[in-house]
Amino acid sequence: MKAVLAFLLLLGSLAVSYGNGRGQMSLSGRGPPSRPPTRPPIRPRPHPVRAWNCREGPRLYGARQIDAGMGKVVVSDSRRQTFFLSAVAWYRLGRTSMKHVSVGAGGLWGCSHANKVYKYVAGDFKLANGLSMYQVDAGGDGQIVGVGQRNYNTYCLREKTALGYCGRGALRWTFLSRRMMYYSCGPMWGCWGVDKSFRIWVTKNISPTSCGTSGWAVVPGPRMRMIEVSSDGKVFGVTTTGKIYQRTGISNGRRQGTGWVYVPMCMPVRHVSYDLCNLWIVTTSGLVMKCSH
Repeated sequence: MKAVLAFLLLLGSLAVSYGNGRGQMSLSGRGPPSRPPTRPPIRPRPHPVRAWNCREGPRLYGARQIDAGMGKVVVSDSRRQTFFLSAVAWYRLGRTSMKHVSVGAGGLWGCSHANKVYKYVAGDFKLANGLSMYQVDAGGDGQIVGVGQRNYNTYCLREKTALGYCGRGALRWTFLSRRMMYYSCGPMWGCWGVDKSFRIWVTKNISPTSCGTSGWAVVPGPRMRMIEVSSDGKVFGVTTTGKIYQRTGISNGRRQGTGWVYVPMCMPVRHVSYDLCNLWIVTTSGLVMKCSH
């Protein structure tokens, strides 16, 4: 009987050693110390996105560029025609063909396919003699900015000149010392641009009365082909692959902002503009989309 009891005790000791050692038994009857369970690797959180409610805007075939400001929305299309939105319909603006139009505190301005600058006066576009511009923007604090036809130099038209111009005489533009492919201003916190290398720039200060600038800086981010500033300081851009990003963290003390937020769309985008809680989008297929929170 004692022999049987001794044999049973030996079997119990071996079973305990086997369980503690996870299947590995040592000569001493003790297995290696148990290891804590391994935790799964910590994965980075996905890039934050903003939820927008989007629907097709008033139907306009072949839209190519859009601009919104001061409650107004204007569009240029593939037939070189310009329209403004009233209620749920588009109405023709003037008789002159435009490839780019912009509306804001400085009025309604545009560029023709011959890179001539025009201002909308008394129901039609009037030629503004002076420099040729590839793109203009009227969203600043009364001043007009533009990208020159040659070498992509950026220029500014002073507020007093821009507001009072009625189509007579030649305009004198002020060179802004930088070359951009696209340039846009807001009345609150400076101007933003994209250069020929698709890098993003911010001009932290611009004077509407003198067109003096200061605080030029490169902003890290995705490769952009265009960027727009709204009247309340919001910044949206379209990448070279047709994706939309919004710059976040912009304030009076940090005009360059702090980060980028992806705005998901079901189609690649050509152009974007924001005004009064509405994000206006032109897709590469020529559709106009209206988005809001």
